[in-house]
Amino acid sequence: MTRLAALLALIVAAIAPLAQAQTTPPPEKLDVLLDWYVNPDHAPLVVALERGYFRQAGLDVRLIAPSDPNDPPKLVAAGKAEIAVSYQPHLHIQTSRGLPLTRIGTLVATPLNTLMVLDSSPVRSIADLKGRTVGFAVAGTEEATMGAMLARHGLSVADIKLINVGFGLTAALATGRVDAIIGAYRNFELTQLDLIGKKGRPFYVEEEGVPPYDELILVAQRARLGKLPLRAFLDAVERGTQYLINHPDESWKLFLARHKELDDELNRRAWRDTLPRFALRPAALDRARYHRFAEFLHERGVIKSILPLDEYAIELPYRR
Repeated sequence: MTRLAALLALIVAAIAPLAQAQTTPPPEKLDVLLDWYVNPDHAPLVVALERGYFRQAGLDVRLIAPSDPNDPPKLVAAGKAEIAVSYQPHLHIQTSRGLPLTRIGTLVATPLNTLMVLDSSPVRSIADLKGRTVGFAVAGTEEATMGAMLARHGLSVADIKLINVGFGLTAALATGRVDAIIGAYRNFELTQLDLIGKKGRPFYVEEEGVPPYDELILVAQRARLGKLPLRAFLDAVERGTQYLINHPDESWKLFLARHKELDDELNRRAWRDTLPRFALRPAALDRARYHRFAEFLHERGVIKSILPLDEYAIELPYRR
């Protein structure tokens, strides 16, 4: 009987791992479409991936750079991917036009946008822009942003000339093609100018009449909110952000391990400049802040009506 019991114990010990392997579900796949090529703005996502936080949450996450930066929200709305990195101003416009998207989290919790001039420019105040040219890259909210900033100084958009310079903002300003640029990120274009021997001077939009907003957000299709492990995803992003803030140098090495092509002075400085702007609570939603920005866009004629907040932004509940 003793030998029989020992044999049974060995059989149970041998079978248990197999049974456990059979009952452990495979990781759930989530495709995250980025807003642009991978850069330091995406650091929490990359760190969470490299540190294994997504895998530990039972997720198989892929970060995918788009061929067209305009596509990710549309693809997520169409159910072609689970999550997209987008922008709060764009979310208000897209949902007002019927795109079934919902903000589920935040990556960068402050505006990055600035109105920028060269330090050598005679433009010392926004009031000095009267009769001058301002370059922009993306149509949509820039006219509203400029309008609000100009209004604080007794001007309107009719007092300047807006020129679409595409994504050549830095070059347009550096070569004198325009007197100023709007849409210049304080963590990138400012450094780009410095690296070519030009010094920029930013006017921060949130200090010049534009309500503060979240720059980079995470959106999902509204109909799939209860069907995807989105809270588990956000909890892993929060772990990535915590590690990033606590260990910036180690995180930079993790970032470069997957993206060696970004090991240059521009990205090193962008990494440093972006750190204080990441959302420490990615899932948290400031409802008043979102409503205030929606009112701003409505007053500026960017959106025709203000949707109920729950239709386009939520704070997901915690789930064990």
